[in-house]
Amino acid sequence: MPSPDVVKRVRDSGRTELADRLSLIGTDVKITIAYQDVPRGLGHAVACARQAVGNESFAVLLPDELMGDASLLSQMWKMHDAGGKHVVGLKQVPMSEVSAYGCVNTTGAPDKDGVVTVTGVVEKPAINEAPSDLILIGRYVLGADMFDMLDTLAPAKGGEILLTDALLMAATAGNLLGVVSDIDRHDTGTPMGWLQAVIEIALKRKDVGAELSTWLEGRFK
Repeated sequence: MPSPDVVKRVRDSGRTELADRLSLIGTDVKITIAYQDVPRGLGHAVACARQAVGNESFAVLLPDELMGDASLLSQMWKMHDAGGKHVVGLKQVPMSEVSAYGCVNTTGAPDKDGVVTVTGVVEKPAINEAPSDLILIGRYVLGADMFDMLDTLAPAKGGEILLTDALLMAATAGNLLGVVSDIDRHDTGTPMGWLQAVIEIALKRKDVGAELSTWLEGRFK
């Protein structure tokens, strides 16, 4: 939630609408921060949230992967609520990109809703060893038992606790579903990905999109 002093300064400057929007941030949610004191991988980071989450299902959203809207996560929650299985977001990408992500095996083609049963998970495979062209895209809906699986894991190469290793345990037990989505997605984890995200999102804004588009067209004439 923004500092009251910040909201007051914005309001005093005459930007009333912006001040009203700022004052609403965080008023309808409870925020608990769990610190990962050492960089030991995504699985370890998730495990650090165990006390805050308790014995409830939860979602993991990787902040460097931006999605166009909340439709994918909403579908994943409904699937988890209906069957109790862990659910991961997936996207089909060129094989040249799979080595940068977790990659999955599935039982076959997605159904009409994009749903597949995940049977295997591999962390950043070599292109010639990748089981498919379906990657994990930073959206997970997980049951509380995921914490127990994370607790059993030995560190992988580099000393990290990998979430993909716990997901593999769930897949092996027949307890992992995926949703293959064509949702707008930006991976801001690289300089080029970050730049592309900034430009594409800015182009969709009503306040600056048209002006930015005109400027870009002028730059490349």
